[in-house]
Amino acid sequence: MTKTLRQRLSEPGLILAPGVHDMVSLRLADRLGFEALYMTGFGTVASHLGLPDAGLATYRDMLNRVQAMAGMAATPLIADGDTGYGGLLNVRHTVQGYEAAGAQAIQLEDQEFPKKCGHTPGRRVIPLDDMVRKIRVAVEARRSPDFLIIARTDARTAYGLDEALKRAQAYADAGADILFVESPESVDEMRRITATLNKPLLANMVEGGRTPVLSPAQLQDVGYRLGIFPVSALLAAAHAMQATYARLKALSNAEGTAGEGGPSEAAPGTQALPLMAFSEMTQLMGFEEVWAFERRHAD
Repeated sequence: MTKTLRQRLSEPGLILAPGVHDMVSLRLADRLGFEALYMTGFGTVASHLGLPDAGLATYRDMLNRVQAMAGMAATPLIADGDTGYGGLLNVRHTVQGYEAAGAQAIQLEDQEFPKKCGHTPGRRVIPLDDMVRKIRVAVEARRSPDFLIIARTDARTAYGLDEALKRAQAYADAGADILFVESPESVDEMRRITATLNKPLLANMVEGGRTPVLSPAQLQDVGYRLGIFPVSALLAAAHAMQATYARLKALSNAEGTAGEGGPSEAAPGTQALPLMAFSEMTQLMGFEEVWAFERRHAD
């Protein structure tokens, strides 16, 4: 039986949680044996709505994604809950909705609404006392103590690390299970965070972001308990799709291309694009079970 995230958190060692942004990425990551998955707000808003992660997705938009992902995954799912989508009553509603949908943890942040991606400029935070009240409501609202509250502060970029640490400690005192100090800008800052705060800590590894990207072993050495890589798969998928579409467009523009084939076929002087076999994709999406069902119930 799969351990709950709280059970795993009580054991030593880093928990690595790759980002999942849609149902294909969810299926792929879920079958590889990770100890947790992270439903990225950036990637989910991008893939589901085609919009930036800037407070444009509603509670209902995200709850639908949590229900779909948690309902399919065998792996514990951590879900981005943004600011809780409003005031204290909204926070209670969001926590209970995410828990009922099957997530095992919710991430709540102290940004002003509308929020922004944590590695983009212009982020502003609400007063510390207001966020403390949100965390207290979140802890009170959950129906099971196994549902974890992750408290994130975005204060580092605009107000400095001292303010971020002050806020994280206040959120810990309010009952948060995991602390998330967003966007430290050096390994020394990361080490100061883990040396100062006496709660499980989350590190956000965003390629091209403000924080140095460390390996899981390095994160564990620094003192983190949970490492998320929220957009690695999204960036890889976007790069591969861009190359595939560019290849198809080049074939459509070329003269005398008969016989060159599709994007997986290499034209003279070019390299073929790697593609998942269609048979593997049908297996991933569950077609084999559909075919077996049809055989059992054939006339």
